[in-house]
Amino acid sequence: MFWWFERGGAYLRCEAQQMATGGYELRIVSPDGSERVEHFNDSNDLTKRQHAVINEITGDGWTGPHGWVL
Repeated sequence: MFWWFERGGAYLRCEAQQMATGGYELRIVSPDGSERVEHFNDSNDLTKRQHAVINEITGDGWTGPHGWVL
């Protein structure tokens, strides 16, 4: 699942996925290409963190989320 957030013509991407080796990953890619990756064993923990990240990002003035499920 991917989401994009926009602020001033710059884009930030959030990506959540289930890993083939087990567990889940939340990846946040900043406009400069730097990445922050967090790992979770439980989908409920991932979901809680996704909501917290979305609240943090939108609180910082980013619009969104815009995206889709793959």
